Amino acid sequence: MSAVGERSRLNLATAFLDRNVAEGRGQRTALTGPAGSCTYAELADLSNRIGNALLELGVRPQERVLLALTDSIEFVATWYAVQKIGAVTAEVYTFLQPKDYAYYLDYTAATVVVVDGVTLERVREAWLGSRARPTLLIVGARDAELRDGEVAFDAVVSRQPAVLEAAPATPGDIAIWKFTTGSTGKPKACVHTARSPLFSYEAYARGVLDIRAGDVVLPVPKLFFGYARDLAAMFPFGVGATGVIFAERTTPELLFELIATHRPSILVNVPTMMQAMLDHPSAATQDLSCLRLCTSAGEALPEPLHHRWDDAFGVEVLDGIGSSEAYHIYISNRPGRVRPGSIGEVVPGYEGLVVDDDGRPLPDGETGRLWIRGESAALMYWEDAEASAGTFADGLVMSGDLVERDATGFFAYRGRADDLLKVGGIWVAPAEIERCLAGHPGVVECAVVAAERDGLTFGLAWVVLSASSAVTPEELRAFVRERLSPHKVPREVRVVAGLPRTGSGKVDRSALRGLAPAGEIGGGQG
Repeated sequence: MSAVGERSRLNLATAFLDRNVAEGRGQRTALTGPAGSCTYAELADLSNRIGNALLELGVRPQERVLLALTDSIEFVATWYAVQKIGAVTAEVYTFLQPKDYAYYLDYTAATVVVVDGVTLERVREAWLGSRARPTLLIVGARDAELRDGEVAFDAVVSRQPAVLEAAPATPGDIAIWKFTTGSTGKPKACVHTARSPLFSYEAYARGVLDIRAGDVVLPVPKLFFGYARDLAAMFPFGVGATGVIFAERTTPELLFELIATHRPSILVNVPTMMQAMLDHPSAATQDLSCLRLCTSAGEALPEPLHHRWDDAFGVEVLDGIGSSEAYHIYISNRPGRVRPGSIGEVVPGYEGLVVDDDGRPLPDGETGRLWIRGESAALMYWEDAEASAGTFADGLVMSGDLVERDATGFFAYRGRADDLLKVGGIWVAPAEIERCLAGHPGVVECAVVAAERDGLTFGLAWVVLSASSAVTPEELRAFVRERLSPHKVPREVRVVAGLPRTGSGKVDRSALRGLAPAGEIGGGQG
């Protein structure tokens, strides 16, 4: 067991940040990026000052602090400061609308919301329209610019001491709220104790990735997304490694630049960006030899895309699946054991079950719901007893993901149970149709959702084509018809420039279902 596991009774700030200073690694680089680098000692000092500032602002143990911040050293230091004083961290996307921020303000009842110039005006508007009136702690603000209820981050933090005693904490204390993506409704907070990241660190970061002191980790998603934050600013800290952070929007150009400059060893990726990197005009000239592995999660990784990545860059991709409910990734391919088209094997320490709608185990080769058991399971959805009862039970997460396990223990993703379509009285999994469409050389990405006309449900495929493709909707339907059963052929295919996405980068199926019927968006009916 690692030092983090041996000290798991300490709070997360002590276990992942302060320990590096105490054990003589204070001068190692904790974070680096275009804005500069920060050692573990410098990060710990800043985090202590922020923790003292939060105490001065009235934050008490178990109260929520909401981060609506651009990726930065301040983001990471504030996250650990909240943990160190025994409060609870929650993070949100930086490009939401005021009504969305108002929802989070009311839902979290946060004592303090930490914002910056990117989020300030929209959070201010949300603050005026919300029931909650938390203190707004503003990074980069000057006192003269403040309104009632607002505090300048730099001013209050700079006057604090750099020494802070960690609040007593145990693995059973609530420490983290992780929000669901909201792709099928309003986001819910998965309430996690400190045990969740400690367990995930040992099981996945150490057990699968074999994260090392010399690793440099570059995340594609932003830090509000727990998949990225844990892999860039928590799990590396367990071994004294380095995370790369950057405020700018993630683009292939910027990623190639960051890879050339910082030479990361782990790239935390998502399929959408993998596609964009491969399609970039300079892809063939890029040197990714510094990478020992690339992770992929957040959405399904089509097998053709996986093979394209292997052929172009030669960097092993560990595709996997995780969830806010179970904290992080619990099924993953492993180094040297990658099977394209599969989400891999159960991460050590977890148990994965494939069950029918009544919870009865299914044999290998049959598609069913995925149930996961492990010590990183959330306690509940905040203030939603009914949904909690249907999802959580004594360390078991009864997910809505559909999977199939083969005789060798590898899992294949088959979509979401709540996305199933009933066409002509027969259940159809959109993911199966999407995998088929993704196999067409002219298709960049696609999503299949339910649509309705004259009271009948049918499959509607939204498709993004490559710039050079002239394939028609009817040709795409014929492509599916040749490969799948007739009832699985989408009734209509719509060609669009891009698919709507949630803040975490997943396809926003709620938005697709809410779009106007065929004929009003563009593309054509097959």
